[in-house]
Amino acid sequence: MTDNPRSIAEQTRAVPPGDGQERFAGYGVMGEPFASGHYLAMRHFPASSVGSGYDSVWHRDPAGSWFIYSSSSPEASCARYFGSAVEEARTAEIAVTWSGPSTFTVRVDKWLVWDLELGRSAATVAMTTLGELMPGALWRSNAVLSAMGRAAGPALGVGRVRLTGTTPNGQRFRANPRMLWTVDGSRATIDGVDVGPAGPLSVQARLGDFWLPQRGMFVVGESYFDAYDATRHQSASPRG
Repeated sequence: MTDNPRSIAEQTRAVPPGDGQERFAGYGVMGEPFASGHYLAMRHFPASSVGSGYDSVWHRDPAGSWFIYSSSSPEASCARYFGSAVEEARTAEIAVTWSGPSTFTVRVDKWLVWDLELGRSAATVAMTTLGELMPGALWRSNAVLSAMGRAAGPALGVGRVRLTGTTPNGQRFRANPRMLWTVDGSRATIDGVDVGPAGPLSVQARLGDFWLPQRGMFVVGESYFDAYDATRHQSASPRG
């Protein structure tokens, strides 16, 4: 793994193949908890099978309420799968700007400024190497992904991990994290107020079967979801 995160993250992404599934490719911060009780996550998916590519930022406030901000409509972005579990899904102007090989900034309108610095650990190097060697058939196996999730949690020190399961809106999901880095530095201001140092939540957060990591992780990979069916799945509209 000689290339830096920026050079890999900025490579051109194509929509991954898949039969009857909704598919996305790109990178993101799987999640970053803060000792104050805030939680942030971001997705940069330039390749999408349900519309144009998009950026999104997820925010959990200290009271436990979730909000999703996206550069595309809720129906064509993360709220399509997670909207029923959040208080609000809002279209916003989002910018992801790389300032160095391992540093970047996420901005949401005038509301959020989030500076991140990425690093490597023995566990992320090992899992990235495994991801590069695994054939496609294994990435499509729920049994393999379940085993990977069980191993990844303790190895990465992130708590519980599930790479397959059901979203709050009812679609089955499959996550393929091909490459991983740690978040070694993270500073965020919300409405101009510093949210404080990173640190695990007292209780690990989850949305449906998707568990949010208890330490910051950056991932390059693909995500797959059941195609939306109005007779079986909830709409993108938030519960609030």
